[in-house]
Amino acid sequence: MPREFLNQPKVVGVKQSRRAIREGRALRVLLASDADPAITDALAALCGQQDIPADRSFTMAELGKAAGIQVGAAAVAVLRQ
Repeated sequence: MPREFLNQPKVVGVKQSRRAIREGRALRVLLASDADPAITDALAALCGQQDIPADRSFTMAELGKAAGIQVGAAAVAVLRQ
């Protein structure tokens, strides 16, 4: 995860990211490139409908570590401040 996002508010996980997108709180969504496409493709499509950039350049391990959790994460939504 790029350093500029480390200190920004965020939610971790597919359900929380989907909720943030639907509520208009998501600024950008980071999707793990090695996560199950059945999960991430639906979230990417929702991002497209809401004109929210979706970045697939990180692995689950990278997203989990950057989010401060001990396991991988399929999705992280960076929130508006």
